[in-house]
Parts: sequence; structure tokens; C-alpha cells
Amino acid sequence: MPRIITIDPGKSKCGLVLAEISEKKVYKAIILKSELLENYVRNLITSEDISKIIIGNGTTSGVIREKLYFLKKELITFEEKNTTYRAKARYFELFPISGLKFLIPREVFILNKNLDAISALIILEDYCKFKFTLDQDIDFKTWLK
Repeated sequence: MPRIITIDPGKSKCGLVLAEISEKKVYKAIILKSELLENYVRNLITSEDISKIIIGNGTTSGVIREKLYFLKKELITFEEKNTTYRAKARYFELFPISGLKFLIPREVFILNKNLDAISALIILEDYCKFKFTLDQDIDFKTWLK
């Protein structure tokens, strides 16, 4: 089944999600330095059947579109307004707090620098108009440096 890549672009880092639309599942979710994005996507395309790439229309979307144009995949620019803000709430939907952790302020569990992959997920969910589940225990805070 063809999969889709969604990217939350940024000047220094990007969030990236690999998902299967027909199964409504996320298979990969990472945060990586922006300069590593092109090679990471190139490698991903050699191992996965990618049908399209959705790029948030934020900070560096034009630059990223130019870098990925050579892949000859459908590149879609999509609205990403407020995705970082919304990612905080989505994080706790995906990873609910339980036990005594409820007594600790929620902000302790996440940092804004770790929300880029969830922002990419929100871009994808907005594009598809439905929510995705996780294929396995994916840590959305995984950094590729």
C-alpha cells in the first residue's frame, strides 16, 4: 500500500510522519535537523512506496519543496496554522497521563522542541480530515541528529 510523508518544516528542525492513509496508521514519527531532511526522505523513498509528500506551508516550506522536487513525487503544500499549539493537546491524546503523574503539571512532560512530529501528524490529520492511530509505541520525541 502506498504511504504518505508529512513534514512540519522549520529553519533548524523539521517534524516528519510516515503514515498509511487506508489503514489510518502512523509508522514513523521523528524530528530531524533541517539539513538532514533531504537525505532522510531520499532514503525513505527507496525503502517505502510513497505516493505523496505533504509539506506544511510555514517557515521554510518553499525551500523544502525545492529540495524535494527532484523526487518526482506529488508535493502538496497544506495549511499548518496553530499546529504547534494544537500539538500539545494531541500529545496527551496519544500518550495519556496516568497514575501519580496526574499531580504534576502537564507541561513538564513535553517541550516545544519535541512537538514537531506531532505538528506533522496534525497537518496530515487536517489534510485527511480524520485522526490516525499509532502502529506501535512510537516516541514522537525521537530526534535524528
